[in-house]
Amino acid sequence: MAVSTFEDLKVWQRGCDQAVRVCRMVEDWKNFTLKDQLQRSAISVPSNIAEGHERDSSGDFVRFLRIAKGSNGEMRTQIYISQRLGLIEEDEGREFIQESKEIAAMLQGLIRSVQTRSAKG
Repeated sequence: MAVSTFEDLKVWQRGCDQAVRVCRMVEDWKNFTLKDQLQRSAISVPSNIAEGHERDSSGDFVRFLRIAKGSNGEMRTQIYISQRLGLIEEDEGREFIQESKEIAAMLQGLIRSVQTRSAKG
């Protein structure tokens, strides 16, 4: 299936799912600074994928995919910190970290694909 909209991208779909899970998880947290940072970084992942795709430029798309990948790493770091603070159980944290790593790999693959397509033509 050809990708015609960002909504067709599996990485965008998984990024949205991850953001929703994060927002639900932190809903009742009292540590508002960490809560805000975690929500912002999680929401930034699918948002940057969408923004880059809508720019209609391979170079811009790659740039925004890299931003999304960076936000994903930021979110993963905040999950580690939340685990150390006892805000997230070990098992739940591991699930988030694994999902984040898979999304990072998908983003890297998409970056390579866009760059290859752009170089060909």
